[in-house]
Amino acid sequence: MPIREEVLGRTLIVHLDREGKRNAINVEMALGISAALDRLDDDDSLWAGIITGTPNVFCAGTDLKDCAGARTDRGGEYGVIRRQRIKPLIAAVEGPCMGGGLEIALACDLIVASTTARMALPETPRGLVATSGALFRVTRALPPNIARQLLITGAGLTAQRAYDLGLVNVVSEPGQALMDAQVLADDINASGPVAVRATLAALNEQYETADAAGWVATGRAQEKILASDDMREGIDAFFEKRPPEWKAR
Repeated sequence: MPIREEVLGRTLIVHLDREGKRNAINVEMALGISAALDRLDDDDSLWAGIITGTPNVFCAGTDLKDCAGARTDRGGEYGVIRRQRIKPLIAAVEGPCMGGGLEIALACDLIVASTTARMALPETPRGLVATSGALFRVTRALPPNIARQLLITGAGLTAQRAYDLGLVNVVSEPGQALMDAQVLADDINASGPVAVRATLAALNEQYETADAAGWVATGRAQEKILASDDMREGIDAFFEKRPPEWKAR
C-alpha cells in the first residue's frame, strides 16, 4: 500500500510510501491520506498526527500521469489540503518536498525538516500554477518577496533557510526528521487536548475569510492556465526532458 499508518502512544504517523514515484500523489494515495486523517480526527485516543515520506523523499507533488480525482470530500486535494482538522498535524520532511508536497507541508500546523530537505514550488517553470493552497499559504508563512520568488521562479529553500525564515520549526540531522517530529508531538500531547484543539480552532477561524478569497483567486489563475497553450507545452517538455518553447499564450 502506498500509505502506511503507525500509532505511537497518542500519535498517528501517516507514511507516504511510494518512493519509486518520489511519493507523487495519485488517486490511491489521496484516498489513503484522507482515510488516515479521518482516523486521526475521529479516534478519541489519538491526539496528534505526523505525515512523513520515505527516507529519501517527502513528496514530489502531483503524479501528472495519474492525478484526476486525487481529492476527497472531507480532505480536498490529496485528502488533506482543505481539511477542517481538529487535531494538530506535523510534517516530517526528508529530501525533496516539491510542488504539492510543499503544499501538503503548508497545510500542516508545524514542519520538521532534515538538512537533506529541499522545498520548492516548481509549477511556473512547467507552465502551471500552484493550485493546492500555496498561492496564499506560502505568502502567510514566508516574507512576501521570498514567497513571490518561490512561486514565479521555482527557486527552492534548504531546511536551514526555511528555518531562518520561520517556515520550519525544527531542523534535524539526516534521517532524524520523524524522530524529532515525534518529540514535538509528545510535547503537544503533554498539553491539555481540549485546550490544544480550542487554540487551533481559534487560530484557523481567523484565516477563514482570507482562505476563501485565496481559493477564489487560485481558481481564476487555474482557469487562465487551463486555457493556455503554454500549459500543454510545459507538461510535454517536462515528460520529454527538454526546455519548453513558450508561446506566451
